[in-house]
Amino acid sequence: MSSAVFEMTVPVLPGDIDEQNHVNNTVYLRWVQDVAVAHWRAIGSPEAQEAIGWVVLRHEIDYKKPATLADKIALRTWVGKATRLTFERFTEIRRKRDRQLLSQARTLWCPIDTQTGRPVRVSAGVRAQFST
Repeated sequence: MSSAVFEMTVPVLPGDIDEQNHVNNTVYLRWVQDVAVAHWRAIGSPEAQEAIGWVVLRHEIDYKKPATLADKIALRTWVGKATRLTFERFTEIRRKRDRQLLSQARTLWCPIDTQTGRPVRVSAGVRAQFST
């Protein structure tokens, strides 16, 4: 199962810049989180969003090129393998003006019950919302 690509654009803000005068690696991680949440909110039904929360089990991030203060950033994400208890999510971070790949990530997410905070099985219907 693989989902359609979801994309959003973010600016590089002054607070994103570190001592090397480029975007700090922790900002890339924040962007991975931000685009995943935006994708869930764009596709998940109101009922699913009320019942299901998400926690990260694992992040893998490869940094390719730096981003700088003048850049606009395209965040692209999609779901890979989705089981009842885990969703594999891929993210690409690209400079908007030239589509240069800056970073790529693979994240393993676990759905949780928003009331109890415990892992919850995701229905086939929710999994199908993310499949192509």
